[in-house]
Amino acid sequence: MNACVRHGLMAIGLMGLLSSCTAGSQVQLSQPISADGSSTVYPITKTIVEDFQKKNPEASIQLNFSGTGGGFKKFCLGQTSINNASRPISEKELTACQQGSISFLEVPVAFDALTVVVHPKNDWANEMTVAELKKLWESAAQGKITRWNQVRSSWPNRPIKLVGPGKDSGTYDYFVESIIGQDGSSRSDYEASEDDEVLAELVSRDPNALGYFGLAYYQEHQSRLKAIAIDAGNGAILPNFQSVKNSTYQPLARPLFIYVNARQAQTNPVLGDFVKFYLQNAETTVPKVGYVPLPQVAYHIANVNFFSGKVGTVFEGQPQPNVTISELMRKTERLTLK
Repeated sequence: MNACVRHGLMAIGLMGLLSSCTAGSQVQLSQPISADGSSTVYPITKTIVEDFQKKNPEASIQLNFSGTGGGFKKFCLGQTSINNASRPISEKELTACQQGSISFLEVPVAFDALTVVVHPKNDWANEMTVAELKKLWESAAQGKITRWNQVRSSWPNRPIKLVGPGKDSGTYDYFVESIIGQDGSSRSDYEASEDDEVLAELVSRDPNALGYFGLAYYQEHQSRLKAIAIDAGNGAILPNFQSVKNSTYQPLARPLFIYVNARQAQTNPVLGDFVKFYLQNAETTVPKVGYVPLPQVAYHIANVNFFSGKVGTVFEGQPQPNVTISELMRKTERLTLK
């Protein structure tokens, strides 16, 4: 067994039970499905749920968001069927799922460009370095770095209003890990919300504001927001589909996932139908929502892994800053090759 695959990588007898699923046809059993977790992934899952229910009106799917971490708390207690996640499962969450006897299937569905935004009337901050973001957001800045000219001396002597996701958010976790570092922590004197729509609204109202969230929420509100180009040492790069695909937007490009309760997938044919439908439609749905789709072969790999019952994670519960689409595919393909 490859040590990179945690949480009991094994076939659990899903192939025979799930291969009979026929996504797109009328669902014969209407066992309920519950999904929670990331507000970043929420728009993708919401769109696919709506499309699935049009074809399968008897399907009962409850969809909420409480942040990736908040969702994993429920998922590892067996309270939900699916957890939307804007980062890989953490080591602490792996332990919680093991303690709760929850086996899961890790399914990559898209790539995101975590986007730093300001108000359109902000005419001074067009780009920032990773070091400047760290200087602004690290815990040492709390109560001290409160004005724009403290970040860069050429910027105006104006107050900064910071907004961002709460601590249950995978976006918060990923930003802290990528910008501040695994041994660091974020300042807490900012306006927080698990709802990215709220964050977008807060920045759009204040010319002195700065916030961060998923690319789809920026694209939805780009007439009222301005994206900041990020310089990680090779020049300032704006977040967009191309910079994610060519791996130049670093370190804030990241994979998005759904985690599926393996036992429920084994016993609930509706859930197998839904995941199959998800993977069949993700390539076209993801860009419509505002994220970067994976290559078609990646969805094929995910489909093979799911219907072969390959449970566990290829990420060992560790943060994954700077992972690229090709690296993600190599990791997930290891499951297929077992």
